[in-house]
Amino acid sequence: MPQNKGPYYITTAIAYASGKPHVGNTYEIVLADAIARFKRQEGYDVRFQTGTDEHGQKIEGKADAAGVTPKEYVDKTAGEIKRIWDLMNTSYDRFIRTTDEDHERQVQKIFKKLYDQGDIYKSHYEGWYCTACESFFTESQLVDGKCPDCGGDVHKEEEEAYFFKMSKYADQLIQYIEDHPQFIQPESRKNEMLNNFLRPGLQDLCVSRTSFKWGIPVDFDPKHVVYVWIDALSNYITGLGYDVDGNHDDLYKKFWPADLHLIGKDIIRFHTIYWPIMLMALGEPLPKQVFGHPWLLQNDGKMSKSKGNVIYADDLVDLFGVDATRYFLIHEMPFENDGVISWDLMVERMNSELANTLGNLVNRTIAMTNKYFGGVVTKTGVEGEVDADLKKVATSVRGLELDKMKTLHVADSLTEIFKLFKRCNKYIDETEPWILAKDEEKKDRLAEVMYNLTEAITIGANLLEPYMPETTDRILAQLYPENPEAGKRDFDVLDQFGLRESGLKVTDKPEILFARADMDEVMVKVEEIVAAQKAAAGAVKYPEVEEKAEITIDDFDKVQIRVGEVLKCEKVAKSKKLLVSQIRIGEEVRQIVSGIAQYYKPEEMVGKKVAVVTNLKPVKLCGVESYGMILCASDDDNNLSALTVDKDILPGSEIH
Repeated sequence: MPQNKGPYYITTAIAYASGKPHVGNTYEIVLADAIARFKRQEGYDVRFQTGTDEHGQKIEGKADAAGVTPKEYVDKTAGEIKRIWDLMNTSYDRFIRTTDEDHERQVQKIFKKLYDQGDIYKSHYEGWYCTACESFFTESQLVDGKCPDCGGDVHKEEEEAYFFKMSKYADQLIQYIEDHPQFIQPESRKNEMLNNFLRPGLQDLCVSRTSFKWGIPVDFDPKHVVYVWIDALSNYITGLGYDVDGNHDDLYKKFWPADLHLIGKDIIRFHTIYWPIMLMALGEPLPKQVFGHPWLLQNDGKMSKSKGNVIYADDLVDLFGVDATRYFLIHEMPFENDGVISWDLMVERMNSELANTLGNLVNRTIAMTNKYFGGVVTKTGVEGEVDADLKKVATSVRGLELDKMKTLHVADSLTEIFKLFKRCNKYIDETEPWILAKDEEKKDRLAEVMYNLTEAITIGANLLEPYMPETTDRILAQLYPENPEAGKRDFDVLDQFGLRESGLKVTDKPEILFARADMDEVMVKVEEIVAAQKAAAGAVKYPEVEEKAEITIDDFDKVQIRVGEVLKCEKVAKSKKLLVSQIRIGEEVRQIVSGIAQYYKPEEMVGKKVAVVTNLKPVKLCGVESYGMILCASDDDNNLSALTVDKDILPGSEIH
């Protein structure tokens, strides 16, 4: 058995229980599971926690629209999320729900403690609120009047609320981050938090709401509910049995602080600023590392049920199987940049890497062993020149995997294992067992070749377990049919070659690990999936637009809208969202900055005659002056279109 290396606590972000998770959401739980399984294989006592975030205004609204209570709604959606996590064979120890009684009780106690010690105070909030992100923003934080995080609509809200004194702990957090360079990873995320949020100064954080009721009540002021930050983020300690009064469960004493919070890059601010400051205020240790992983994207743009292009994990499992889906999700995600997944790519990976490189390797090794030796694998010691390199590759993968996993380069670690399988295939080509079999004098050499192949595959199969656990079991069951456990090895000896006992048999009924996928057949099934998604979406769901106060014609007449012809358009250097256009409006050429870069390429804007608000006060966006605003329409699926005129109207003409 590997030496016990002590406790290791890993968490995912808890999934928002507003609906079924798509494959991009599922990526995180599979990635976390691979890390957790690897740490167990290394010899760590692993605690792995995931779960669901179940409170908030959005869920209250969805439940109301569905005609059920919020609790009934989240019971169903949380159950669906858990079903997907289980389908993907993830080995979590607790699936926490923020509606769990033990969690709710501690959240109330946490809120009261922070209030009693003066870190939380009551005031009023007036600002711009994004329901999708459940976040407030000041006017200056908006980008073209939109939410700076998701680009969606915001609306003005004013209400009584409790606030957390973030600035009180800002200097302490800056010092902690600087003293612990591995705390925020990758490095680029750390620099973003320090330079964009902490050093410019933190605003106090709204931590309660009164405009909706679906949340944990503030027990000493019940018209307030605890807002998402304290409610959701504290799951990482409440799930271990943290107690505000100090009567902690043994799990908390053993596993906190967390070794790794694995989260999406879009919520890293909450986990590296809000959460550490809360822990500082509670007097608890900070997690050792927060890793903000990139996103897994669909190759044809944002996933939308109405478009029918949402990829769900259970659809992938139906088409390819659980371990093939795990392979796709882990393999296609770079360390720091967004990954892209597509049906074409999955079919290509299925056929080249899984069916050919791995599946065919195992199948023909077993088939040749049965054909030439009745299934018996014998070590004879008759070596050839190419054996040394195969053994070198096989015994080096463990160390390479360790190095990759230390820095969470999980996709690269999986790649190293498949390099071993590719080397085995090359070894078959080099040794040509079918030629050796024709010469009786070379029978012992042939036996050694088959032993080396079986041994190398055994090493690779054991190393593969964290990423594709079912495949590991299936391979070892075929190489060690009388006792599959004999094929399982401690991680510490996976850099040693020749541990298989001579004389053991392989199965006489080899199975196909991965069947080749036919692109045409896959696309037929994809079309069925798309049709089902569109049908499930039902009739057209028109955008939900907040009604504004009634105005008079005099109010409208204050806004001047004119036709503008886009002469030139280019990206703003310091922004991924902004385009800057030179627009002719009559005799004048205006420079206007717009947050439309994700919807239009610069060259697509040139020549358009757009509706422009021309009497707005000039502003600076990312250091670029803007003298007006292009009018656009957007819907709930995040589609956006610049408003244009459909006839040859001269630039500068007024729109009434």
